[in-house]
Formats: sequence, structure tokens, C-alpha cells
Amino acid sequence: MNLWTQADANKRRSVFLILGFVVFVVAVGWLISYYYSSPVILFVAIIVAVVQSLVSYFSGDKIVLAASGAREIAKKDNPLLWNVVENLAITAGLPQPKVYIIPDEAPNAFATGRDPEHASVAVTSGLLGRLEKKELEGVIAHEMSHVGNFDIRLMTIVAILVSVVALVSQIFVRAQWFGFGGRNRSENEGGGSGVMAILGIVAIILAPIVAMIVQLAISRKREFLADADGALLTRYPDGLADALTKISRYSEPVRRVSSATAHLYISNPLGGGEDPTSPEGLRGARKQSTLSKLFSTHPPIAERIKILRGMDV
Repeated sequence: MNLWTQADANKRRSVFLILGFVVFVVAVGWLISYYYSSPVILFVAIIVAVVQSLVSYFSGDKIVLAASGAREIAKKDNPLLWNVVENLAITAGLPQPKVYIIPDEAPNAFATGRDPEHASVAVTSGLLGRLEKKELEGVIAHEMSHVGNFDIRLMTIVAILVSVVALVSQIFVRAQWFGFGGRNRSENEGGGSGVMAILGIVAIILAPIVAMIVQLAISRKREFLADADGALLTRYPDGLADALTKISRYSEPVRRVSSATAHLYISNPLGGGEDPTSPEGLRGARKQSTLSKLFSTHPPIAERIKILRGMDV
């Protein structure tokens, strides 16, 4: 598979996931409206979720950078890193993002910002100390692809949908707990309506878990897409593959990171590395349980490296 077909395939999968997610949220809204004979709960949940997400959308990058201890640099502070970011921004046709360094020995990196005009790229000092220039270019190209693909904006929209589902489910469960029933059972003629109501209740309660699984699936697909698009930028997929290999061998977590921001990083920053090129690492990726894959923010490193190694430039 060449770079172009890999990128196109990942874009199609992302679109299908997003469309499916929208249909899922609409279905949950319909169930709520059916049960209470009113769409008010759905409208309230949408308003609250949108307000919460807009605050995160416009100030989230500053919060994440501050929380990670990132320090903005100028060209004179690290000419190599600055030039790599600048050259890849020009190649991608994107504005020059702000450049940050995180004082942390764990090799990792992330991009943030609501659009290319407000983007920032942050790398750890451990990444700079371990990677060769070609490998650093692979990592920065991956992050620039996130910026160019508007992934932060996309994941904000997804987060809004997840918040809507979670809020609707919480309101529904609390209403049931305090005895605020829904549709009058006398209106439900026949057993079919009763069964449908029970299935609807179960679906609404389980909806937040399903929503989170879909959100994580979209996140993993965007990582595959950024890998492919990053390789298109550098025309050297082995650079990113070599970088991911070195990153994954480091077992200690990034110090100032939380589960809420882990998905931003190029590799899981919460630790537990292994050599993905070793027989044990490859077997571990194959044996990874379906359940653990469903709740992972990142695809297995071994799988990403295998795809990159197999790409034709």
C-alpha cells in the first residue's frame, strides 16, 4: 500500500466513524424524546455540552501547555527544532506554529490549537536528546498533520457529542432514581411497546460507554491518518517508524500528564513501554485483548511501525 492510498483509507474510516457517531447521538435523543414525550432534556444537554466544549476549545491549548510545564522557545533557543518545524510548516502550506519544549526525559510530543493559525507544537527534552534529525522530522511531520487535518477541532466536536450523551444519560438515570417516570404505561398498548421501553432504558444507560468507545476509535484512526500524512510530508516513513521505536522503548511516563490529555501525544505518555520490533513486542501487539484495544487512545506501536515500514514512497 502506498502513502496516498493509506491516507485516503484512514480518511474514509474516520468519516464513517463520525457519521455513525452522529446517528448514534440522534438515536439516543430520539429514545429520550420517546420515553418522556418531550425533547427538552436533549436540548438542555446539547446547550450545556456546547458551552463546556467551547470554553475548552478556545482556551484548552493554553491549559494543556501550562499543565505540561511546556516553555515557549525562540529560534535562538533551539535552532534545530525551530528549523524542522519551520521547514515542515512551509512544506505543508501551514502557518508557523508556536514551538514549546517540555522539560521531561520521557520522549514524546503533541500538537494543540483550535486551527492552524493558533497551533502549537510541543516536544519533550527527552525526545530531542534521543532522536536523530530524520526521526525528529518524522515526529514533527506527524504533529503538523494533526494541525493540517484540524484534528483538535474534530475531537472537540466529538467531545461535544460524547458530553451530550453522558449528560442525557445522567439526567435520565437521576430522574428514574427520584421517581420521575416517563411515558405513561397505559399509553403503551401491547407487549411490544413495553419491550421497546425496556430496551430503550438499557440503551440510554449504556450509551456513555458506547460513546466513549467510539470517541477512542476516532482518536486511533486520526493517529493512523497523521502517520500517513506525516510520511507524505517527509517522503521518508522510516524516520517516523524509527522514532516510534525509540519512543516506545522508554518505559517511564511523562511526569505532568493526565488521562484527559493523553490522547494528544504521539504515543501513550502514561508509560509501560516495550520494544515493538522484538518478537515479544510483536506477539504482545497481536495478543492485545479486544477489550484493551477498545479503550486505548492510541493504536499499538508495533502496528503503526509495521504499516509505516510497508509504505511505498
